[in-house]
Amino acid sequence: MIANDTIVLGIESSCDDTSAAILKGNRILSNVVAGQIIHAKFGGVVPELASRCHQENIIPVVQEALKKAGISIKDIDAIAFTQGPGLMGSLIVGGSFAKAFALAINRPLIPVHHMKAHILAHFIEDANELAPSFPFLCLTVSGGHTQLVKVTSPLEMTILGQTIDDAVGEAFDKAAKMLGLPYPGGPLIDKYALDGDPLRFTFSKPRIEGLNFSFSGVKTSILYFLRDQKLINNNFIEENLADLCASIQHTLIEILLDKVNKACKEHQLTQVAIAGGVSANSYLRSRLKTWGEEKECKVYIPKFEYCTDNAAMIAISGKYLFENGAKPNQQINVDPRLSW
Repeated sequence: MIANDTIVLGIESSCDDTSAAILKGNRILSNVVAGQIIHAKFGGVVPELASRCHQENIIPVVQEALKKAGISIKDIDAIAFTQGPGLMGSLIVGGSFAKAFALAINRPLIPVHHMKAHILAHFIEDANELAPSFPFLCLTVSGGHTQLVKVTSPLEMTILGQTIDDAVGEAFDKAAKMLGLPYPGGPLIDKYALDGDPLRFTFSKPRIEGLNFSFSGVKTSILYFLRDQKLINNNFIEENLADLCASIQHTLIEILLDKVNKACKEHQLTQVAIAGGVSANSYLRSRLKTWGEEKECKVYIPKFEYCTDNAAMIAISGKYLFENGAKPNQQINVDPRLSW
């Protein structure tokens, strides 16, 4: 069993953020993230450029994490890294560094599932006022994933529903692109929506049985609506940007909440948490709180810094895996399509 003061170095490099964190027990001593602005002019993440930037950032980021935590290399007890899913080149950079570093200092190496790590971020000491108790439902929402997960323990998670096509984060970014907003567009929709009417415009919602999601139809509905309106008024988007952002955002968030409500009823769950990059969306956070009050369901929303990709969540996941008997293995390889 791992000691409560065990120090874990977490390394995250699944997409375009290079991150390193130091965890002691359940307390984060440092969580350093280096983003990559180079992708903005391409309207999305370019995998080859992402891996090159990771190579440049990985050593300085780890050094900064150690410095901020006030520890030396010899104080590290285990190293956790993102095994997948993610971009192959990006994962290779983080995984290769973690393997070499663990071998050099003779420390255990722990591979971590990226999406499970997002969920376990709730158990970082300062992530929330109070961590959820088991079992609970977690809505994991990001640029690549949209899932409803029943969490029974730190190592026992079951997917109840997931997107059958596009992720909600991808839908936000594509909608933003239709509006002429730069990448990443999701946060900009959230920003402009603050001054808009969420009920001004209506877009079609998918009729998907069970607890799965679909967002391809919503994107098509937005595309055709904007096309038709611009035929009437070429300045339609510019003149109605705030209301469009608010209405698009409202549509996407309501799709999520409809399924959350259905999952809680079907599985008799009274606690709901959110995780992943889209959980930073202010409207989702607000609507989920209101929904929780209406349904008398406890809602857990992590701090913003633990929503987007970060190494703190990798470190806490590595800690749980290590203390539950995960065997360090230098032969483990990264997997961009790592299964649940």
